[in-house]
Amino acid sequence: MPERVPVTLSHEDTGGDSAQVSGRGHGARIRVVVDSAADLEPEELARHGMRVVNLDVRLGEFGPEATSKWSLEEFWQMCAKVPELPETSSPSPGAFEEAFRSLADEGAAGVVCVALSSVLSATYQAALLGAHNVADRIGVRVVDSLAGSVAEGLVALDAVAVAEAGGDLDAVEAAAMSSRDLVRLYGTLDSLDNLRKGGRLRAGQALLGGLLDIKPVLMLRNGALELESRARTRLRSFERVAAIAREVPEIEQLGILHAGASDIDVIVGMLAEVVPRERIKVGWLGPVLGAHVGGGTIVVGDKRRAQSI
Repeated sequence: MPERVPVTLSHEDTGGDSAQVSGRGHGARIRVVVDSAADLEPEELARHGMRVVNLDVRLGEFGPEATSKWSLEEFWQMCAKVPELPETSSPSPGAFEEAFRSLADEGAAGVVCVALSSVLSATYQAALLGAHNVADRIGVRVVDSLAGSVAEGLVALDAVAVAEAGGDLDAVEAAAMSSRDLVRLYGTLDSLDNLRKGGRLRAGQALLGGLLDIKPVLMLRNGALELESRARTRLRSFERVAAIAREVPEIEQLGILHAGASDIDVIVGMLAEVVPRERIKVGWLGPVLGAHVGGGTIVVGDKRRAQSI
């Protein structure tokens, strides 16, 4: 049986700025807000009129005012040059409040906010406080995605689909709640070095020495990152990731994000045997999760088809 060792990521509860993006989804009566940990592309946010609230990212001497201007490719290039580990911090309640009030000013009838797993970050709690502060202006439902990265993004996009179809606040919230039970996040790290240096291994410390030379496979379970299994080679870790994908018979959507992995095409080819290549989205891993797992990481997010009643 695969070994399961919980891993925790810690975030400071300091401020972040909200970014406003509008597009065709702007006409929806219920609007969707998501934090930047969801790793949604700017074009996708714009297309659906979604609002994103940013977590702060720091890398050595470079603060959020600099890192926020980098492309994801540039971020990973800089990580390879700067000796310090990147750090992230949760948005402030005020950043969420600003986003919610802005949508109210635009005429939104309500807001559903999809947040990074509350097990990993204080972002969800900050969103709840922001929602409380605007209760006199607009109804806001905050959904703990129990996910991050591409899996969190899939939850947000499911909520947007219902909003754009004319769903009310209850229906959009229900779509997000239902979706989070259908998504998974898993992947492989090039090493546990970032987690070790950051002191974020919550358990299995006695095994640490033996873990550093292996290629770990992580999986998100109940909102927490766990060490799912250990592989002796990178290729073996890819094979394990593909095996995890095969455990679900009907994958509806699948995305692969990477942190500058030169061998990304290898795992894409393996997963194309599970899900048709044209249905696989490949992109760069964002800095929020990436800060903790390091360069070379490859994460996979998938969503299985809901069971018909």
